[in-house]
Amino acid sequence: MANRLTFTPESWTRKAAFDYCQRLARSHYENFTVGSWLIPRDKLRHMYAIYAYCRTVDDLGDEATAGNPGGLPFERTQTAQPDAVSRLATLLPEKVREDGQDERSYRLALLDLWQSELESCYSSKPAHPVMVALQETIEEFDLSPEPFLKLIEANRMDQRNHRYPTYRDLLHYCEHSANPVGRLVLGLFGYRDEGRRSLSDATCTALQLTNFWQDVARDYRKGRIYIPLEDMERFGYTEGELDRGPATPAFRQLMAFEVDRAMDLFRVGAPLASTLEGTVRLDVALFTRGGMAVLEAIRKQSYDVLTERPRLSRARKAGLFLSTWARWKLGLGLGLPRPH
Repeated sequence: MANRLTFTPESWTRKAAFDYCQRLARSHYENFTVGSWLIPRDKLRHMYAIYAYCRTVDDLGDEATAGNPGGLPFERTQTAQPDAVSRLATLLPEKVREDGQDERSYRLALLDLWQSELESCYSSKPAHPVMVALQETIEEFDLSPEPFLKLIEANRMDQRNHRYPTYRDLLHYCEHSANPVGRLVLGLFGYRDEGRRSLSDATCTALQLTNFWQDVARDYRKGRIYIPLEDMERFGYTEGELDRGPATPAFRQLMAFEVDRAMDLFRVGAPLASTLEGTVRLDVALFTRGGMAVLEAIRKQSYDVLTERPRLSRARKAGLFLSTWARWKLGLGLGLPRPH
């Protein structure tokens, strides 16, 4: 395997690069384990490559600082990722590397480098191990650069925008941060029609919103509010109240409204799973049911996501998997809601 500190196009074989993506994917918590055993083996390594790309671009835009180029999550995982990202940072101009105060410029510069690596996937030979693996995935499934570029742009948005005036503004962000992931996964399984893409967009936006409503407190500590400001005004809730912390009646009403919105989007996207062939339909159904279960967990907390972050226990995730799998095997459907 390639030395973890090397970073040239000749350093990483594709096998080593795919192994790297697998380690990275398995080291991060998600509502459902990436690389489910349900995914066909010929697709699994490519799922890891896409996940590793998405995870890395998010961490470059959300965690990397001049003093800690890889970001805290990389250090906690004890994978090769800190070394590779730090090596990426050495390609930055010296002034940017040394200016630890200008976090925004530093992250934007890293994202520019990441985009250059992505462009190498389509024109030459990339150097980063994630991109070495991703190049094979792109070639095998003829994936367009557009969704990959949108994910980079979403992280640029995070450097510029810390508030979203309207729900429409937030949806525009989700079009870049979430929807491309679903389109990439559809591409792996040969689905390129606009009908399925539209259903996927609804599901991915719902998942993104669910994550926002889980993480209101965590995002605010990072200086970000994803709740549309127009909604806060509508319910008479202020940023000052959010800063003070306790969930007020106005906050609970606001979150009930946002949870209902996300649930409606899950219902819109729910028919997607039944249009897919093979076990991928079960994976899509699990993501939908998992997201809806998180929303239900928020409801059970009376919408107080400030005191405790709602999440699914291992037992709850196992139960969702077993019930979905059993319904599928027995021909009872996938347990998904009907759209309104």
